[in-house]
Amino acid sequence: MSRIEDDTHAGTEQSLSQQSPGRQSPGKHSLAAHPDRVKWNAKFAGQTPSFVPHPVARQALPLVPPGAPVLELACGASGSALLAASRGHPVTAVDVADAALARLTAEASRRGLAALVTVTQADLYGWTPPPGDWALVLCTGFWDAAVFAAAAAAVAPGGLLAWEGLTEDARRLRPSLRPAWCLAAGEPATLLPPGFAVLESRDVPDERCDTKRRLLARRALGHGGESGR
Repeated sequence: MSRIEDDTHAGTEQSLSQQSPGRQSPGKHSLAAHPDRVKWNAKFAGQTPSFVPHPVARQALPLVPPGAPVLELACGASGSALLAASRGHPVTAVDVADAALARLTAEASRRGLAALVTVTQADLYGWTPPPGDWALVLCTGFWDAAVFAAAAAAVAPGGLLAWEGLTEDARRLRPSLRPAWCLAAGEPATLLPPGFAVLESRDVPDERCDTKRRLLARRALGHGGESGR
């Protein structure tokens, strides 16, 4: 799993043992030597997380019904997950870096939110959330079209999909970025499956990474799978 942004993913023993539902591809269970796990664990080891919620989370959470479940992908040591839990939402937070997840769960415990925060260590290229389960699926600083499709399928009817990632313009400043990690023109809105209405799709200038694109979309009632947990 290749997380793009460095600062938005700055994650108690109890939570690391709580594994959320999800399908894992064969051969993906062992993450000990996964290069992204090694990379991001090393980074988080040298960081003090700010636990500041992402603006996308602040925008989306007031639109989520009270107590409805939230899923955050590529969460890192997420302030967004903590904000959702503080508002009474059960949160499932998924990341490949167990060091980040340990920090998130320790902070959730410190704030008295441990019962609402469940973490899963997984490579998003192999882990698939159950369809139609969450009132909000959130992801920031990460892009993969197949993961986006799985995330959209995980949104419950009437639920929200909130996403932010780098656009192709970021490669002008950071040529090492792979094209597959950056949003092409019109994405991700053009990749939404039928039954989603775009509430917002706009570019957000960023002096360090050039341009990000933010999407907030709602799934229509009666579209897809289950009605949520």
